[in-house]
Amino acid sequence: MAALGWTLFFVYRKFIIEPNKFGYKIPLELDDNFFLALVLVPFYWFILYYLAGHYKDVWRKSRINEISKTFSVTVIGVVLQFFILLIDDEIRTYQDYYKSTLTLFVLHFSLTVTVRLIQAYWVKVLLKRKKIGFNTIVVGNNQKSLSLVKELLDPQLTQGFLLKGYVSYNGDSDDHILKDLIPNLGTYSDLPARIKEYAIEEVILGIESSNHLEINKVTNVLEDQPVTLKIIPDLFDMMSGQVRINNVIGTALIEINHDVMPQWQIVAKRLMDIFVSAFVLIVFCPLFLVIAALVKGSSKGPILYKQIRLGLKGKPFHILKFRTMFTDAENAGPQLSSHNDKRITPVGRILRKYRLDELPQFFNVLIGEMSLVGPRPERKFFVDQIVRIAPHYKHLHRVKPGITSWGQVKYGYAENVDQMVERLKFDILYIENRSIAVDLRILIYTVLTIVRGQGR
Repeated sequence: MAALGWTLFFVYRKFIIEPNKFGYKIPLELDDNFFLALVLVPFYWFILYYLAGHYKDVWRKSRINEISKTFSVTVIGVVLQFFILLIDDEIRTYQDYYKSTLTLFVLHFSLTVTVRLIQAYWVKVLLKRKKIGFNTIVVGNNQKSLSLVKELLDPQLTQGFLLKGYVSYNGDSDDHILKDLIPNLGTYSDLPARIKEYAIEEVILGIESSNHLEINKVTNVLEDQPVTLKIIPDLFDMMSGQVRINNVIGTALIEINHDVMPQWQIVAKRLMDIFVSAFVLIVFCPLFLVIAALVKGSSKGPILYKQIRLGLKGKPFHILKFRTMFTDAENAGPQLSSHNDKRITPVGRILRKYRLDELPQFFNVLIGEMSLVGPRPERKFFVDQIVRIAPHYKHLHRVKPGITSWGQVKYGYAENVDQMVERLKFDILYIENRSIAVDLRILIYTVLTIVRGQGR
């Protein structure tokens, strides 16, 4: 549609705009620039729509959202095209600029949104015919869950939820009021196994949204699961503006969405990770060699220290560091370092003070295992201990771990599990408020910490 819209706009310029300027008909010649534009213009629009998040969850498209999002991206895209391609056009008056820009907008928007609405309509048809759908589990065994299930099973209100069963969250296995409608699949603690067994994509909580304790129990179990989590709103949720209607005849649900960063910021964050880590690895290569020589001469053992940490979605990876401890530092088992830790070498103490031991982690960032900013990754040994005290620690695995973090800037390195739990609140605060601006602030504070030698 972008290519077709540009072609029609090209014809419009040749038949309307340019004759107004020169006073005679301009022949329609499809030159090399035209064919180059047919390649570059669609690619340009693809990038814009990708950054705007148009290609996420393609089976869950809302026609209302498609119109509004396509309109906003088209406005931005056409304005950029004007300054990139059209501002040098041969025109008679400045009104021709307005006509050209408006015509390009109308052509691109009308063609694109028409096809997208057709696609969205066809998806709705497939959902209603159950040709496609989302395997769903309901959490709850109460009157609220019963009303929800009856509504989701109504063929006139089909939204694509394929109900595989329900689980109880209160542990009560007697008198299940939903058992005549959908199968009983156990309790909420069985959710990870049932999600894998039935390839579940959606989990709907039939729990009062004000019941934070029960919701936290379920969300902690689902934290590392690849599902979309939704909850039935109450009147307060509706009045507070948390409920958004995308489907007039559909069930009103609140999606518990932790993707607070828009798509363009996610892409920008990854690009920043790549460029900064590549810059550091190349420009500071002489410093790497100097540190390597110092580490090698300080004590016996390897220059680099590899340790298995838990990263995104709890996936283990090898974190890289310059070795700052003697090789027998953990013969007695995993231990956290302390302020006056005798296991740290003299050179290692200096490296830790200025956080130079973390430099090899820029390679972890470059290959995508870590980010510049994110919660510090921990070993499974300590994660298991933390989760017993603070089950919500699993929330940290929603994002990539980082070389530096808000928790590290505000609190510093932890010397025991209790301090890890104390630092946790800063990392969760970061996750729920993360943005490029926040990352830049954390990086600035980290640089100041390094310059002042306040690391340890």
